Amino acid sequence: MVASDDVAPEAPGRALSIEVPDVDAALARVVPLGGEATSGANDMPWGQRVAHVRDPDGNAVNLTQQL
Repeated sequence: MVASDDVAPEAPGRALSIEVPDVDAALARVVPLGGEATSGANDMPWGQRVAHVRDPDGNAVNLTQQL
């Protein structure tokens, strides 16, 4: 993740979803890399583990893992 002073954080209307092998491990890296964890990881009834974060530029990102 890279932050740019040329990008103003705003409330985006959509989120990027990224499938990762381990949501909990990826979530633990978000804050040290300059992002923000906006939720903890949760198991969803449709068979995914999901966490919501913001990257250093303020973009909403969903980290997902198939269970």
